[in-house]
Order: sequence, then C-alpha cells, then structure tokens
Amino acid sequence: MTRRTEWPGGPAEPGDGPEFTGGPTDGSVYEPGTGRGARSGRRSRGGADGGARFGEGAGRRARSGTRNSGPPSSSRAERGEPRDQRDKGEPRDPVEQARNICLRLLTGTPRTRKQLADALRKREIPDEAAEEVLARFEDVGLIDDAAFAGAWVESRHHGRGLARRALVRELRTKGVDSSVIDEAVGRLDADQEEETARELVARKLRSTRGLDRDKRLRRLAGMLARKGYGEGMALRVVRQALEEEGEDTEGLDEPF
Repeated sequence: MTRRTEWPGGPAEPGDGPEFTGGPTDGSVYEPGTGRGARSGRRSRGGADGGARFGEGAGRRARSGTRNSGPPSSSRAERGEPRDQRDKGEPRDPVEQARNICLRLLTGTPRTRKQLADALRKREIPDEAAEEVLARFEDVGLIDDAAFAGAWVESRHHGRGLARRALVRELRTKGVDSSVIDEAVGRLDADQEEETARELVARKLRSTRGLDRDKRLRRLAGMLARKGYGEGMALRVVRQALEEEGEDTEGLDEPF
C-alpha cells in the first residue's frame, strides 16, 4: 500500500507543492517533479543520512581549514620549548641566578665556598653578585667550610681508610682554608691512624699469600702509601703483619 506524504500547506503531488528552498525540518528529502516523494522512504532516509554525513564532513573540513588557515603560532611555550630557552633573551637578576645555582648545588651534598664560587664563575655570574650570595649563604649557615672539613675527614678516614696526609691534600683541592684543614685533620691522632692502617693491611694480606716476601711487602706498603700513610708507619705495620703469619722479616727495616 502506498503511503502519501503531505507537506503542510499543499499535497504531495508532482509539481503541486510550493517551491522547494530549504527542505523539511524533520530531515526527510523531497524531490520535486519526480513523483517519488511517497515511495522513496528508504532513499529519503538514505539521502537524509547522506546529507547529514556530508554536512558533518563539510563542517569538519571547514573547522579544520579555519584552524590551519592562520599563520603558525610564534609562542615558544606552545612549541614546548623549556622555560629557560623561552626566557633566554629576557634580562634576569644575576643575584637571583647565583642564588638558584647555589641552592641546586647544595641540594643533597654540602659544598665548600670555593666550589660554589667556581661554579658561579663558570656560569659567568658577575663577581659582585656571586660575592653577595656567597656571603649571605655563609651568614645563614648554608656554607660552612669547617663543618664540611670535619665531615669529610670522618667519612674518608673511616670509609676509605685515608690517612691525614691524603685528607689534607683532598681538602686543599676543594679550597678549604689551611687553618680549617689543620683543625679538622688534627682530630685524627697517630694511634687512630695506625689502627686504621693495620685494618687495611689485614684485609689485603690474604690476597698476597703465595707471593714472595719482598713482593708482598711492596704491594702492602704501596697500598698504604697511596692512602697517605708515611713510609715509616707503613713499613712497621706491614712487617708486624707478616711476622704474625710466620714470615721472616729480617732486613725489612730499610725503607722500601
């Protein structure tokens, strides 16, 4: 059975309806002059869907064209460049820069004043700004060369077995003042230093077994020398360790 579709205001006969300008508001399609307004429901629905799809595609292309039609953005932030690159050309307070550099370097590990000053100089911070920040950090205790030296001696002596001479050498390379070094290293007395040397030799002694006496002497004494122990103490400690193993130490009193 054929169903007639009537438009408001007139019949759905070919040529009888009003002039088609925009189409019905319900989304169906009317084809003037074809006489298929009532029979082509499927086509009408298909046409409506097709029109919707076409309209959506056109809308997407239009929106895409709108987005892409303008000039490329010149914002460095939009291009994802790091903040320091975006601010590269902007003037910055050298005191603020020096403060930030020092805080970063002091995070997680203490530093001497000279280490921080060298870092600021490498970053081309003006001397006046660097001096202002370093002095302020000393005032509030963020820079304390005496505390640094004391902690360094404690850690390197008990952790690595370094003797006073080696500790002095290391602290000097870090820019610690001589008087501060003497005070920190002076906390190690001779008895404590010798006891540490004996522990080092005892740990190494087993690995030298099977070697001749002179080679064992050179290897053990050389290890102590690299850690800053004096020749006399090294020879005495090594000779005693070899004697305890039953080694003949006659003639080992001479410097190696």
